[in-house]
This record gives sequence, C-alpha cells and structure tokens, in this order.
Amino acid sequence: MHICKNIRTFAAEFWILIQIMKIKNQRLEAIRLIISSQQLGNQEELMAALQKEGFSLTQATLSRDLKQLKVAKASTLSGQYIYVLPNETMYKRVNKTSTLREMLQIPGFLSISFSGNMGVIKTRPGYASAIAWNIDRSDITQILGTIAGDDTIFIVLKEGVDKQEIIDLLGQVVPNMKGGA
Repeated sequence: MHICKNIRTFAAEFWILIQIMKIKNQRLEAIRLIISSQQLGNQEELMAALQKEGFSLTQATLSRDLKQLKVAKASTLSGQYIYVLPNETMYKRVNKTSTLREMLQIPGFLSISFSGNMGVIKTRPGYASAIAWNIDRSDITQILGTIAGDDTIFIVLKEGVDKQEIIDLLGQVVPNMKGGA
C-alpha cells in the first residue's frame, strides 16, 4: 500500500513537471518569435510583449530564459541596442526596414577597401554587427559572408566579382556607402 501511494505521488509530480516543461518551451518559443519580429531594447519591453501573449513571469525567470537562449544585444543603424538571437535562420526579422534616406541621417559606415576576394568595411564603434546583419540578410549573392567586430566587418566575395559592383550593391543596404577600393 505504501509503495502504491509513492508511485501515485511520483506520477502526479512527474505529470506536473511535464506540464511545467511544456509551458517553459512555449515561453522560450514565444521569446524567440517576439525578439525576431520586434526591436526590443530592455527586459521590461520584452516582459510586456510576453504578457500580451499570455505569459506571466518574473524578471529573474526572463533573465534565465534569455541566458539559455543565448540572446545578445546588437546596435541598430540608429544607435539603439536591441535583443538579437544567436542564429536567426529560422527567425528572420519581419519588421519594416528603414529607407536609405532614414539610414543616411545617422551613418555608421566609414570606409571600405578590398584585397583580392576579401573586403574590410570600417564603421563607427558599435555599428559593425548591425551593418553586417543587414548585409547578410540582403541576399547579395556576390558576397559569401561576413564577420563583424565592434567597428570592422570582414567580407568574403565570390571570385572575380567587380569591386565597384559590390560597392553599388552595398550602397542599397549600407548607409553612406562610398568607395574606398
């Protein structure tokens, strides 16, 4: 009889744990989707967005969730810092992009130079990651990829690509782009 009671207690506790894990997984997915679709710069904004989706949690729980998801902050072209996911292949931002005119008001781009099929873009401090993010998502097929630091972006070009063509294409994505080839 004692064993049966322990098994029932264990089963009930196990069921509760499974329900908690389902809620946590749903909350983590909601955080991913919210960060991918909105430009949020602090935990209060994120908590408010989660509450609109029906999730009630503490700041400490949100901090642990952000750490588990490896969420970081990146500078936007306007100088704001927003939450970003480490790998956004499944969660592409769907917010309205700024027009080139809007982006030109606060340029982060400083210069670009090339050596063979490699390029280096210099930016104002804190701008490299946001500019690289925009380049990566621009679908410029002549650029194989980027690596960004704080104020420098390394780009790898396809072999034989015309440098002026790259500058012209980047001019549609990068504010204040001027040739420095």
